[in-house]
Amino acid sequence: MPQSAALSPQHFPDWTQIDDVLLDMDGTLLDRHFDNFFFEEELPRRYATLHALPFEEARDRLMTMYRSVEGELAWTDLDYWTKRVGLDVVAMHKELDHMIGFLPGAEEFLRHLRQLGKPVTIVTNAHSTGVLVKVAKTGLDRYVNRIVDAFEVGYLKMRPEYWPNCQRLLGFDPSRSLFMDDDEGCLMAAKAFGVAHLVHSAKSSSQLPPALLPQFLSIAGFAPLLNGRSPA
Repeated sequence: MPQSAALSPQHFPDWTQIDDVLLDMDGTLLDRHFDNFFFEEELPRRYATLHALPFEEARDRLMTMYRSVEGELAWTDLDYWTKRVGLDVVAMHKELDHMIGFLPGAEEFLRHLRQLGKPVTIVTNAHSTGVLVKVAKTGLDRYVNRIVDAFEVGYLKMRPEYWPNCQRLLGFDPSRSLFMDDDEGCLMAAKAFGVAHLVHSAKSSSQLPPALLPQFLSIAGFAPLLNGRSPA
């Protein structure tokens, strides 16, 4: 499978022009297969059992619930979903944490950034309860300077209000920052705010094919960000 779209070396980030690295968590560093499976398969299955519903009907109900709060903080709030669906969503995350893991090459990329001396901040839409479960399983925190969840900022990353709040919180210079995410809306909001170096993670799940975006540096692996080296 190709590592990226047709990219020439001049498209690779010039690390001398980047002071701060802002990285999404799920679908960029961690395999989104866990989240897709959890919210599209496992939670509907248990919701169906709880309410004596056919699986398809249970999934349709949950998808309608998800869409009703999409773009709001509740969308990723595991405590909110525990109350709304009547199942302990946090406990289920812990039960299934064997499915949580890094995307191929992500740890090598994080080590590369450390070698370059770049401050790295995780900027995630996830709620702190979910972040804690994933950090406990992966040790992601040992690679980065800080993890900021959307609730600390007050908005999700696809909202225009997110970026000025995030900038005030972290103090980064947008013109000298790199932001990488698998979500087009989040990247578009960052672009509108003036973040200069934008990278799209096209291979968000180990179980799905890459979904390249033509308007961004869109890569299906970390090799283009490693100065031409292949991930270990």
